[in-house]
Amino acid sequence: MAGEKTPDVQLLDQRLDLRAVFMSPVVLSALLSAPNMSQSTRSALETLPRLDVTVEFWVRAGLLRRRLMAQPERYKPKLADTLIAQLCLDYSIPLLTRDSDFEPFARLEGLRLEVA
Repeated sequence: MAGEKTPDVQLLDQRLDLRAVFMSPVVLSALLSAPNMSQSTRSALETLPRLDVTVEFWVRAGLLRRRLMAQPERYKPKLADTLIAQLCLDYSIPLLTRDSDFEPFARLEGLRLEVA
């Protein structure tokens, strides 16, 4: 995404300027694992507001993944995708994503996706 000017990156930039971005702990962990990340990028990511999880979160996420896996289409959602989707559902916030793996969560569970 670095240096891209695609519509989704522009939308993310706008939301960051408005401080209207919430960071999932799963996404934050994935981003911070980049070996060549600059200190300024790291600091910026660490200052974004985070979505907290509760003990019950893990149960809801497990049941969410189970519901998708039990569908006739036999979805095989990744655990990390399920955790991200569950957080967005818990907080009733849309997920800005390029990843089509989230579409079953949208169709079956009402996850709101934002794709620019």
